[in-house]
Amino acid sequence: MNITLLRDADRIVLFDAGAGPGFQDGTGQLPDALAAVGISPEDITHVVFTHCHPDHLWGVLDDFDDPLFGNAKHLMGRQEWDYWFDPATVETIGEERASMAVGARRRMEVLAEGITLFDDGAEILPGVAARATFGHSPGHMSFEVARGSDRVMVLGDAVTNAHVSFSEPGWELASDQDPIAAAQVRQQLLQQLAAEQLLVVGYHLPENGVGYVEASGDGYRFVPSA
Repeated sequence: MNITLLRDADRIVLFDAGAGPGFQDGTGQLPDALAAVGISPEDITHVVFTHCHPDHLWGVLDDFDDPLFGNAKHLMGRQEWDYWFDPATVETIGEERASMAVGARRRMEVLAEGITLFDDGAEILPGVAARATFGHSPGHMSFEVARGSDRVMVLGDAVTNAHVSFSEPGWELASDQDPIAAAQVRQQLLQQLAAEQLLVVGYHLPENGVGYVEASGDGYRFVPSA
């Protein structure tokens, strides 16, 4: 899990919050990772969510079910929030994902009073624009961060597998809630990223997830940044 940290002026921004220690072995290391670069949870000014799957949302609370980033503003796409906060979702999402819906709503209830919602295309922070990449989850968002002529795309889970997602972007993947929509988004996104040679950060990609997309045969490949 590659969690993007943006330091800009007086803002320290996290994109997603990890899974927290209760999800599976090896998770819950975000506070230690922040400490290694001299940051405490209290220093975070904004937490921006790509979506509400456990490995992106569940780490937002501490061991006492209080917000881990107590001084931060929390931001999420409106469509994603509405889907997971809806009590009916747990009944309609299917048995395999029902626990995800329960866990998401429990955390969202804690955040509900102070959450800031946004829509596709919004500049949620100076130089940070939301990009709808629906499919992996109903309201999944990626984010383009721009500083002058420099740009980077925080992908979230719009592209999740360093091999199949690149070489066969049109394949439908079981990890996506809407495999057809996700495949369409992935093909369009990879085409743009390869054409523009835009630096990307992928949440589950290797080499810290930082690199470029390069056309390769009928598909693409991930090229880690040197």
